[in-house]
Amino acid sequence: MSDQKVNILLVEDNPHHGELAMRALKMHNLAENFFWVKNGEDALDFLFCRGEFGLRKIENKPRVIFLDLKLPKKSGLDVLKEIRADERTKDIPVVMLTTSREEKDIVEGQNLGLNGYVVKPDDFEKFAEAIRNIGYYWLVLNQPPKR
Repeated sequence: MSDQKVNILLVEDNPHHGELAMRALKMHNLAENFFWVKNGEDALDFLFCRGEFGLRKIENKPRVIFLDLKLPKKSGLDVLKEIRADERTKDIPVVMLTTSREEKDIVEGQNLGLNGYVVKPDDFEKFAEAIRNIGYYWLVLNQPPKR
């Protein structure tokens, strides 16, 4: 992956949830330029073009990041802090996709500049619908400022 554009960066360690998200996006033709990483450190390496993603160009930012809360190596909230702390990435929309309904997680995410907090539904149909709606909003309906 060098200078390829990415519309959606999915940061999800659960292979079942990642596959469901990918299938739901493909089902609704929203998976073009979709990339999936499985831990917080890989997400930051991808965004900041480090390690195995060193050939990427930081200017090719994802249009939206779907970020799990509980991740190996670095939590979703820690990833969000680093995204928001850097001038090059602070404006990327980030939507938390998680199983946590804890108020403290929601509040902390909002305080860090989270753009959305979505609790993952249990069954595939509802999960697919949630992913479709989020993807459709951020890739089709939302009008970001011109960079």
